[in-house]
Amino acid sequence: MKNLKMKSARAAKDLSQQELADAVGVSRQTINAIEIGNYNPTIKLCVAICRALDKTLDELFWVEAE
Repeated sequence: MKNLKMKSARAAKDLSQQELADAVGVSRQTINAIEIGNYNPTIKLCVAICRALDKTLDELFWVEAE
């Protein structure tokens, strides 16, 4: 599942995928894979991304039941 919430939050802070990757200690490809839904990050990485983007886990990673 694509993570458009994360992509939107990253864009709102005017960060490139590379800049976010550098901030959380992963590759740009990892950030891209999360955003397009090809990779499920660890909770540790989720928390780091949330801190970098000033968002909560719920705001970026919670998926509502369909």
